[in-house]
Amino acid sequence: MKKWMSIILFVGIAFLAACGQNDESNGSDEEGNADLTPVKFALDWTPNTNHTGIYVAKEKGYFEEQGLDVEILLPGEVGVNQLLAAGKADFGVSYQEGLTQARSEGLPLVSITAVMQHNTAGYASPVEKGITSPKDFEGKKFGAYGSDLERAMMTTIMKNDNADVEEVDFITTGDSDFFVAVERDVDFSLVYYGWTGIEAELRGVDLNMVYLADFSDKLDFYTPILATNEEMISDDPELVEAFTHAAVKGYEFAIEQPEEAAQILIDEVPDLDPELVKRSQEWLSPRYKDDAEQFGIQEKERWQKFADFLLENDIIDEAVEIDQAFTNEFLPEK
Repeated sequence: MKKWMSIILFVGIAFLAACGQNDESNGSDEEGNADLTPVKFALDWTPNTNHTGIYVAKEKGYFEEQGLDVEILLPGEVGVNQLLAAGKADFGVSYQEGLTQARSEGLPLVSITAVMQHNTAGYASPVEKGITSPKDFEGKKFGAYGSDLERAMMTTIMKNDNADVEEVDFITTGDSDFFVAVERDVDFSLVYYGWTGIEAELRGVDLNMVYLADFSDKLDFYTPILATNEEMISDDPELVEAFTHAAVKGYEFAIEQPEEAAQILIDEVPDLDPELVKRSQEWLSPRYKDDAEQFGIQEKERWQKFADFLLENDIIDEAVEIDQAFTNEFLPEK
């Protein structure tokens, strides 16, 4: 059986703080608050604008209003899905692609909120490479993480453009710096424009982008998402609702007040490049909710299409019960 960790390909290898290591947490009161319920929230990657709503909810007191003392766990040696499945984190940032494969292998994970309404991942390349469509991938070097899903996704969009994936040279670059890789080793790679693309703008590097979702609706999956496990939902649905309501309020603030939300993230994580955070937040804020009726909502059809895609391409060996993989029941009523 294929290992679910390989599914998290184009966002880098997702690592979290090892279970309960308070010295690797960020934004948590040292003494805590005896009147609040402690909650561990695991990041998938170093803090960035995908996470702004969580930092806003903490700084603005939205979690505290819900009776929660949220500890944010920074990247460590244990992956998000593993921590959630083992109950070592209560909530965390995951991805539809990783969670679906994890469920197919028996991990009882559940998505409770879509952070991004549409998939903003795409194949990025410097404009001088001349890559403006999947057909242009032929004869080029692709900076890869080395997973089966990676090849399946490229195969799909290239077929839709009457192109042959066998004409692409896959070069394993792992989580190497994108800008170094395209200058030295490869022609293009898969990135999120909201971070790497904005960084390119700040560097004065003009990029062409070929977005997955533009060439296949099967690849318009939810990434990232906020997730928990079935036991948490079964044993303490009130806590799940409280967390979700506070997190949603944080992201809604980031939608409405991107400049202030960006500053909150900068203040909480001073090692980040302030200009990158501000520009990234400006780009992402309208895309959190996008065309959905409310922030965080997820559609069964899109979950089913992507699960079918994974099964058809032998990425997962067992079909997944979609109704158990995600829920909208904890979102605030609108």
